[in-house]
Amino acid sequence: MSFITLTTDFGTKDHFVGAVKGAIYSELADAKIVDITHEITPFNITETAYILKNSYKSFPEGTIHIVGVDSELSADNKHIAIELDNHFFVCPDNGLISMIASEIQPKKIVEINIHDRVESSFPVLDVFVQVACFIARGGNLTVIGKEIYEFKKLVEIQPKVNQTQTQIIGGVLYIDNYGNVITNISKKMFNDVGKGRSFKINASRYSFTKIFNKYNEIIGKDAKDSMQFDGEKLALFNSAGFLEISIYRSNLDTVGGASTLLGLEYRDQIIIDFFTESKPEYTPLT
Repeated sequence: MSFITLTTDFGTKDHFVGAVKGAIYSELADAKIVDITHEITPFNITETAYILKNSYKSFPEGTIHIVGVDSELSADNKHIAIELDNHFFVCPDNGLISMIASEIQPKKIVEINIHDRVESSFPVLDVFVQVACFIARGGNLTVIGKEIYEFKKLVEIQPKVNQTQTQIIGGVLYIDNYGNVITNISKKMFNDVGKGRSFKINASRYSFTKIFNKYNEIIGKDAKDSMQFDGEKLALFNSAGFLEISIYRSNLDTVGGASTLLGLEYRDQIIIDFFTESKPEYTPLT
């Protein structure tokens, strides 16, 4: 039996998550349901894309991912089912899939067409569950929809490089539970554009000229008291491969996080300038 994951902005206070799970179990009594998160900021598509990109690969091939964020059906927001990287995604066509599909081409995309039989103000419950369970039973995507070859692209997910290849213009993509600021600038883009040149990262009124490989590198080898570094700001590439601005051992209740202490918010601009040909203070992880 395939795993079915749930990623939504429903929260856990209301009945929505329980109703969706109940509907899945009614269709597939032996279903294996995993909550990725229900705490997406309401209607935040880029946050959804980031979390989904960095979680789906941990599941076995054949897993079906139901995504319920900004899922109300409209002429501009169709419902789609996608087979991609040996996984299935049942979601609105609002751009959230573009972060994954920017690197991996979908094998098949269909526009779900069962709405003629189901009129609903709660499509995750009434439509997405039916589609996910149909796929879990081995159903072919073309039975529940018409094959299409395009999906909506989310432009703000993609950072830009200027014509002279001396600057990357990115932005804040996500702020995590520690207040760390994750940008849309990948390690691959940094290395491809930077080509070993020195650099300066500009984030609000702060700048960084060094990128660490991990958080505790900021301590150094000779430090005797690591606590003296609590609250220090640093830049690193996180485990997902994106540039992150952090506060060492941040605590939102005491020290604070990078978002609050540095005044960085979702969609704020992050710029990397590259200079003369010299090696930066950064060694890519192997």
